[in-house]
Amino acid sequence: MSATPDSLWQNRQFRIYLGSTGLSGVATSMQQLLITWLLVGILVLPAAQVGVIQALIGLPGLILMLFGGASADRADPRTLLIRVYSTAWLFPIALLALVRVDLLNIWSVSGFGVAMSTAIFYSSPAQQAILNRIAGRDVQRAVTAATAMTFIVQIIGMGLAGQMERIGLDFVLFVQAGSLALGALAVRMIAPIDSPSAARKESTLDVIRQGFVAAYKNSTIFNTLIIVFVSGIFNAGAFMTALPFIVKRAYDGDAIGFATIMVIFYGGATISNIIQFWVMPLARPGFWFLVMQASRVVILFFVWIQPSWWVLAAVMFAWGLNMGVTTNLSRAIVQEASEPEFLARLLSVYSVGMAGSIPLGALVIGFIIEFFGEMNAMVPAMAVSVALCLYGFTFTGLGRYRSPHVADQA
Repeated sequence: MSATPDSLWQNRQFRIYLGSTGLSGVATSMQQLLITWLLVGILVLPAAQVGVIQALIGLPGLILMLFGGASADRADPRTLLIRVYSTAWLFPIALLALVRVDLLNIWSVSGFGVAMSTAIFYSSPAQQAILNRIAGRDVQRAVTAATAMTFIVQIIGMGLAGQMERIGLDFVLFVQAGSLALGALAVRMIAPIDSPSAARKESTLDVIRQGFVAAYKNSTIFNTLIIVFVSGIFNAGAFMTALPFIVKRAYDGDAIGFATIMVIFYGGATISNIIQFWVMPLARPGFWFLVMQASRVVILFFVWIQPSWWVLAAVMFAWGLNMGVTTNLSRAIVQEASEPEFLARLLSVYSVGMAGSIPLGALVIGFIIEFFGEMNAMVPAMAVSVALCLYGFTFTGLGRYRSPHVADQA
């Protein structure tokens, strides 16, 4: 029998994990808005240049994410998180110092972005691997609760970062640094976790290679990765790169307006995860993952026609609901379908696919905006969403995939 929602909350280690995720998540969610608005709203760079800079900022972290996954499978992932968070809080302090001496420019913002993205990406597989080992068989609900916590703190972090033009960039960076330092202290309260001994005997490159091979051999994970990656280029790319230009150019908005739209979006994502927590586990998560790809077309269409500001806000709420389901289900599928000895490495490959699509999407969407306008960035996203749904049902077994923790109850 599957665990109940109440039994998961009785797990003290799980509650500590959520607390550490929340603290560090405030800092990482602030980063998303900080970098975007520093480039678009304060330095006022053109879309194509913003796309290139965002792509370059993300590349080092993507490479190191694979090493982070290998490290988490070879040693205690908790120790890795403590070391990363204990170092990362220095990065916003460094940018704060540069701001104080009037050195806020493309180079300082880019350097800060590279440092933070590297820390975030490198630690991501370890953070997710800890969750699996704490949750036991109740993976779907644990992933849903952790994802909901992520969205909640994104609302908090983005809401605070969006006030940078009122309360000051210095204060925002100080809060970001404090969140990372507190996150490191919270992770220390999690009990040490043993990793599979087999991975300890291999070289790092061999461990990484085995993760790719395991992902390729597992058709459920492989096809989920393909859909997540392609969707990320055009959907996450449109969201991350086009949205700030839509707010600034089409609606003459400021940092607070951008933050408001982001908070509404993540509010929808949070609500969708709260609902999912109580209806899970789902027997056929792959089916619903594919259905939600196609349903996104309606949402993107309403963004494309440039509605009034308040209609746009409602549409962004619906987009958040949709994204909350697709992100949660894709991650749950990968975590459920992974072999334990490859868990962190498969999660790192998944995260590389998800995060790697964003820099590529920034490049593609940035040029689309410059040549065709910010609203037309939604057009390729609509076409791709339909294509991915058709691909999933026609050429993969995702639509028939059954959760291993629910099938035995049928």
